[in-house]
Amino acid sequence: MPDADNDTIAAIASAPGPAGVGVVRVSGPQVPAIAQLLLGGRRPTPRHAHLTAFRGGDGELIDRGLLLHFPAPHSYTGEHVLELQGHGSAVLLDLLLRRVCALGARLARPGEFTERAFLNGKLDLAQAEAVADLIAARSEAGARAALRSLDGAFSRRVHALQEALVALRVHVEAAIDFPEEEIDFLADPAIARQLETLRTQLAGLLAEARRGVRLTDGLKVAIVGRPNVGKSSLLNALAQSDRAIVTPIAGTTRDVLRETVSLDGVVLELVDTAGLRETQDTVEREGVRRARGELAGADLALLVTDASGAEADLALLADLPDTVARLVLVNKIDLDAVAPHAATREGLRWLWASARTGEGLEALRTELKQRAGAGSGEGAFSARRRHVLALQSVQEHLDHAARVLAASRAGELAAEDLRQAQHALGQITGSYTSDDLLGAIFGSFCIGK
Repeated sequence: MPDADNDTIAAIASAPGPAGVGVVRVSGPQVPAIAQLLLGGRRPTPRHAHLTAFRGGDGELIDRGLLLHFPAPHSYTGEHVLELQGHGSAVLLDLLLRRVCALGARLARPGEFTERAFLNGKLDLAQAEAVADLIAARSEAGARAALRSLDGAFSRRVHALQEALVALRVHVEAAIDFPEEEIDFLADPAIARQLETLRTQLAGLLAEARRGVRLTDGLKVAIVGRPNVGKSSLLNALAQSDRAIVTPIAGTTRDVLRETVSLDGVVLELVDTAGLRETQDTVEREGVRRARGELAGADLALLVTDASGAEADLALLADLPDTVARLVLVNKIDLDAVAPHAATREGLRWLWASARTGEGLEALRTELKQRAGAGSGEGAFSARRRHVLALQSVQEHLDHAARVLAASRAGELAAEDLRQAQHALGQITGSYTSDDLLGAIFGSFCIGK
């Protein structure tokens, strides 16, 4: 990690175009001196907008705009921060950036401003990632969720779990420290209750984090089924365009086709796949292989079938990971004179519709929006797949600790599981993390953030 105390960085934070306002942002210990030089020797008033002429080293005018100085620690990065607001011309902003670098700054790396905010304790790691999620939001729901994470909604839930986990560790490790006592402290029902409460709270947070990932990344829906059941027609109907080739010939779709659609502000990534069947055709066989790969990596497997083979087609969903949700659409009801409806059979949701006429598709859209996180409530927050993986690791360690205590009361093993669980939780907010992870996270940010 860079030593944020010994250098000053600068970057163009935004450049909306010739008609707008562009910003050059500077952060570091040399900011007060740079600001004073740009003001012609005057010291800037903190948090005050100075209208000034920005000039080059030869005194030639670069631009006229506003200069704002935010002294440390009351700034975004926790360091001295300078914002130079000028006309939104890329040429002028580049000249201004060069001038600032000539006065002692250097070009910032991608994400370095937010990285310094994290290193200086202004944001935790989950909040820092929410900055990038907010910038990259593809829907209103995703933007609102990112704002809640940036405000600390996700982090507060993680910290609450950490506090409960620490309290449980204290209880268990105290019991280990007094093995000579006649009382078996590990048999205390309070420990079991604490652990069960912690597991319940974790399960709720994990479910909300998975919803947060869908709000951030969109719901990946793999449309699968036998050949010629209407998968491509369904994709075209949901996308409201002729994206996929549709013919009566079975096996027309041979490769993976992706389409991103927005349903009332909720993003879906639809993946049309080759019909699943045994075939001797080399190209079609490769398409089937890719289809199965997409199915295993999807958030939702949408099985498209028809009245003739609905029950038998359920076998196509066999052996899917537990993380892949399932939904069945019985298509072509216009050919069978069946009214659109819905049912739940053995925990599996079934819908009846026609991709050709549009009957029943509104119910499918509503179902997909709900699966993607629409209507999640005011507490919904953004999350990333690494957060879900960390919470799953916590869950595995807590489950193992519960089994150990129930079977043998081996306190040392349970204590190690609880320690590992706390470490995994800490990776979310950055209290336990590696430089490699930080480099990967902040390296994905845009310049100027």
